[in-house]
Amino acid sequence: MNGRDSQRPLRRRRYAQAGRGPAAVGLLLCLFAAFGVRAQTGLLLTGKGLDSAVGAAVAQGAPGDLGATGAADEPARDGPGELSRQQVRLRTHALMWGGAAAVGLYGATTWWKAGVDGRFRTADEGWFGQNTYAGGADKLGHLYSAYVGTRLLALGYQWAGNDQRRSMRLAAATTLGTLMAVELMDGFSREYRFSLQDSLMNALGTGMGLLLERDPRLDKLMALRLLYEPSDGASFDPVDNYSGQTYLLVLKGGGIPGLNRYPLMRYLGLAVGYGSRGYESNDPARHSRHLYFGVTLDLSPVLDDTVFRGRWGGGRAQRATDTFLKFVQLPGTAALADHQFPR
Repeated sequence: MNGRDSQRPLRRRRYAQAGRGPAAVGLLLCLFAAFGVRAQTGLLLTGKGLDSAVGAAVAQGAPGDLGATGAADEPARDGPGELSRQQVRLRTHALMWGGAAAVGLYGATTWWKAGVDGRFRTADEGWFGQNTYAGGADKLGHLYSAYVGTRLLALGYQWAGNDQRRSMRLAAATTLGTLMAVELMDGFSREYRFSLQDSLMNALGTGMGLLLERDPRLDKLMALRLLYEPSDGASFDPVDNYSGQTYLLVLKGGGIPGLNRYPLMRYLGLAVGYGSRGYESNDPARHSRHLYFGVTLDLSPVLDDTVFRGRWGGGRAQRATDTFLKFVQLPGTAALADHQFPR
């Protein structure tokens, strides 16, 4: 902690009411990717689903094509079991503009209900200093929300009939564009301010999601997960209860060449994480920031070798479970050492 951090006021608290977690925007986007997740967990694999259309139904898609080339530029064929070009456009537009409209409507009735004016104002919120808002946990919330939103929307755009490469580009553009629009609206609102720090974390999370979507080997090696346990006296609220959130970057044993030959190593991972505690209180003596490091249990390969080993393997339940566990570290599945930063 430096002197500048020790004297910085809690600017977010001054300008904003409680209950504005960055994960709320990501959650709204993720809800509009639900069809994609559902497709990934079953609809694409029903024999007459969208598999045959993915990769062929792109080029004549929605306006705003982000530059897909090659095979993706071949027109969609309206054969049996395939999506027509009109269906691809309709689904792509529904995901793109439906998610943005939902965020805009929610923001207008909740975040910006006090109104906007012609002045654009900013706030230097800092990063992870002791006296920053939520000890910086909200910054990781922005990164995580953008990361999850990008990855789930990539599934959604594949459900819409786009090939994998174009789906990733559309997902990144939709996620980052929506989050940046929210930040810009904050700048014109009476209650909030534009935050450069939040914007940078939105971009970093989107980039990280895009990177892991593009590289399956890297996706098998690492993961960004949220470990949530309600803090003392708090109800279950993984969106705004920062004191219950721990963000973990996990190096998975199953993705390390050589180690993945040993079943036990496939089940374990090494994790480093961050969390803040006590910032819901106005008493600075209760505020603390924590660095965590330790070992995690990766439940996906455990379930693959047990519950999903027989007739349940490869079904919708397994794919839905794998998708959920890609982003969430369940309580009780991590042994973490705790280093508390000085106040």
